[in-house]
Amino acid sequence: MSFEELRNKYEEFIYNSYNTIIDNDKFIITYNFKIPGLIEFNPKMIIPKHIITNNNINKEFLNNIIFHIGLIEMISYYKCCCPSKIIINCGSLNKEQESFIKKLFYNGLGEFFYVNNITIDINDLFKIEYNKTSNIIEDNNFIGTGNLIAVGGGKDSCVSMELLKDLDSYPIIQNPKEVQINCVTASSINLDRLITFERYIEKDKFKELNDKGFLNGHTPFSSLLAFELYLIAYLSNKKYIVLSNENSANEGTVLGTNTNHQYSKTFEFESDFVNYTNKYLHTDIHYFSFLRPLSEYQIAMLFSHYDKYHNIFKSCNVGSKNNPWIWCGNCPKCLFVFIILSPYLYKDKLINIFNKDLFDDNSLLSIFKELLGETGIKPFECVGEVSEIKYALSKTISNLDDNLPVLLQYFKDNYKDEIDNLLSMDLEHKYNDNNLLPKEFNDILKKELDKYV
Repeated sequence: MSFEELRNKYEEFIYNSYNTIIDNDKFIITYNFKIPGLIEFNPKMIIPKHIITNNNINKEFLNNIIFHIGLIEMISYYKCCCPSKIIINCGSLNKEQESFIKKLFYNGLGEFFYVNNITIDINDLFKIEYNKTSNIIEDNNFIGTGNLIAVGGGKDSCVSMELLKDLDSYPIIQNPKEVQINCVTASSINLDRLITFERYIEKDKFKELNDKGFLNGHTPFSSLLAFELYLIAYLSNKKYIVLSNENSANEGTVLGTNTNHQYSKTFEFESDFVNYTNKYLHTDIHYFSFLRPLSEYQIAMLFSHYDKYHNIFKSCNVGSKNNPWIWCGNCPKCLFVFIILSPYLYKDKLINIFNKDLFDDNSLLSIFKELLGETGIKPFECVGEVSEIKYALSKTISNLDDNLPVLLQYFKDNYKDEIDNLLSMDLEHKYNDNNLLPKEFNDILKKELDKYV
């Protein structure tokens, strides 16, 4: 069925309830969502009880955070047929709060709309109705210390851990994999400080719907993580929530538009989230992206000096589905990471990481062209800006002789008139002051950058 047919047949999405229990050593949160006439969903979040060190929890405030997590968790389930009405039975929002949620749904589903050929105005996406009123609850007595550092297992979070390991830092991982834990171990942060938690989605129900032709696609996971980490920071008395999103995430995936695979990693979302939580979840918890002042290129420059992570880190989404230890060597993410590290690690060190020379694989030419912006659409992956990709390639070529592998030769042949101008960009010295870093963190990042430029 089409988008319009699904919306007409299934007009309502109900956020019915959330339920919390402590079962032995676990704090379990269960949500109930319903699409009348179709299906019910009961996703869960499970947090180890031992991380709850806040002895002065305001239960109303706690429930308000949990309610908000459910608002964002809805997106994954709402997308299957995009009903025109959302009914909320366990809380309410004012008009400004509604605007935040609608904007997040609309922009966070931008890739989903694009891939499914859906055109709709933000004001027509859905209306919200409430069957319960709720007040804005604050906890002004909360006093947090220390940093939660979100760890994904890629180069970015490794850089953040490396630079913040000597502060009061606690790595945190959702649904931990061995690769992520090994990155924490390599950082030398004591594993006793590692915080893990679980998110359970109903994969079988998703598969059933997908097999029947219901809609599917990308959702803004990082926005859900933001609210989840806010909850855990509150439960564990942490002051700072540290992400590793970079300035490069701000560039749209469909060039020249707002359609961005990384919307919930952009500075726009980060600012919106901070403004929203400051006003509606007001407490002394600070969310920011430590690497926001830097480009992907600069992060790669720093990471190239941290050898201990080079044979551990992974960010290949294709490989991780089959074997968390491999880079598949055939996807956009693999090629992007290979490119961005190439000015510093090409050739032998990169081949050791990826087990082949991706620059010498002609089958990657079409992906290469997408990364260069030639098609007008970058791959729907977390990749850097077109300009910094070209800059990295120009730097790599300048380090080599004329015997170039196929992809570098393609770039040299087709961009020979641009290479000198590209090299003059001097990306190593860029620093984006449009960020939310507290001064202490800003000073640490600038000091590290100065070491290598």
